[in-house]
Amino acid sequence: MEIINDSEKKLELDYPCSWSYKLIGYEKKAIQKAIHEVILEREHNLKHSNNSKTGKYVSMNLDLIIQNEDERNFIYQALKAHQNIKMVL
Repeated sequence: MEIINDSEKKLELDYPCSWSYKLIGYEKKAIQKAIHEVILEREHNLKHSNNSKTGKYVSMNLDLIIQNEDERNFIYQALKAHQNIKMVL
């Protein structure tokens, strides 16, 4: 199933703002390592969210303050490209 967004409307946010990323990977420590490599020592909150039914995947919520749209997109792309992260929502 493919989700198509035909809206030309751009997301309107007032920066700086709090932003959440849901990260899915194979293990908690690998996700933590990826976050450290992407955002370094930056203040953030990381919480376990869920485990898949089979236990193969773990999801975690990453909350942090974002300064602007470029930063929000950069962090998303960097996490998405990281070898320890399976998916970023």
